[in-house]
Amino acid sequence: FSTDFRGFLFQDSQLGVRLFGNRFNNKLQYNVAWFRRLEKDTNSGQNDIFRRMRDDDIFVANLYFQDAFTLGYTPQFTVVHNRNRENSRFYYDDNDFLQRPASLGDERLHRYNVTYVGFNGDGHFGRVNLTHSLYGAFGTDKNNQFTGREADIRAYFAAAEPSIDFDWIRVRGSFVYASGDKDPFDDTEGGWSGIFENPQIAGSDTSYWVRQGIPFIGGGGVGLKQRNSVTADLRSSKEHGQSNFNNPGILLLGAGADFDVLPELRLTTNINHLSFADTSNLEFLRNQGSISNSIGWDLSAAATYRPLNNQNIVFRLSGAVLLPSEGLK
Repeated sequence: FSTDFRGFLFQDSQLGVRLFGNRFNNKLQYNVAWFRRLEKDTNSGQNDIFRRMRDDDIFVANLYFQDAFTLGYTPQFTVVHNRNRENSRFYYDDNDFLQRPASLGDERLHRYNVTYVGFNGDGHFGRVNLTHSLYGAFGTDKNNQFTGREADIRAYFAAAEPSIDFDWIRVRGSFVYASGDKDPFDDTEGGWSGIFENPQIAGSDTSYWVRQGIPFIGGGGVGLKQRNSVTADLRSSKEHGQSNFNNPGILLLGAGADFDVLPELRLTTNINHLSFADTSNLEFLRNQGSISNSIGWDLSAAATYRPLNNQNIVFRLSGAVLLPSEGLK
C-alpha cells in the first residue's frame, strides 16, 4: 500500500483493513484503511510475524480523480493519521542496538499523534509529464527530546518531477524539499519525517544519497539518513524507529535523462545537488558553532537490459558517487 504515487510518506506491506471502490465509471477511486505495523527483522527488513506487533497505527483516507482539469492527469487528496504509543518499553534490535527511543537528546520514551494532509498528482499536460506531492504534518509530540516538554509538530514536504520526451530521450527535473527544524529548544518541531518512505525520484535507488544509509557521526546512535530514504530525519532506523520531527530537513535540486537505446536497453543518468534546510539541530548535537547547509553533489548512472522485453529477466548495472561539500564534511 502506498499513500501517494512515489512513496514519499508510507509505502509498505502491513496488516490492515481496507475499504476501497470507485464511482462514475472509475473517474473517482477511494481508499479508507487502517494498518497496525508489524515489527521488522533487523537484518533482512522483512516483516517478522512472530514478534509482538508495534503500538503504531496508521489511518488513511484518500481520493483519486482521474482526468481532472485535463485528460491524462490524476490528482489525489489524502489524509493520513499516525497514532504512535510506543512509550511503555525500550526496544533493542537483533544486534542489541537501542531503537526505541532513539539514542538522541534525553533518550526518553515518547509518543506522538500526527496528521498528514496531502495533495498529489500524476499525469501529463500535453507533452509535459508531471508528478508532484505536497504535504503538511500537524500534531503533538509528548516529549521533545531536546527540551523534555510537549511540543507541537508543524512540518512540510514538497516534491515535483517534470519531464518531456524527445523521441527516444526523456529529460527530467527533480525537486524535493523537506522542512527542517529551526530551533531545537522551542516547543515546535518543524522537521519533516515520514512514516515508512520509499521514494521514487531523482534516480531513486540508483542515487547514492537515496540508496545508502549514512550514520550521524559524533551526534548519537542514529542515522543522518536511512537507506532507501531521501530525508535526513535523524531516526534510529526506518524499520524499528519512530518518526523524528527534530531534524535538519533536505533540499534536493536535480536533473536527469533516460535514453531508450534499444527496446530492451535503457540508460539512465542523474545529477543532484543536496542541501540541509536548516542545520540548527546538527550544530547543537555536535556542539559545533557553524555547519554549512551544503551536502554535496550526487552523480549516478544505470543501464537496464530486458532481453525478453518484459520483467521476467532483467539485468541492471549501476554506479553512484557522492561528492561531499562543507556541510557533510
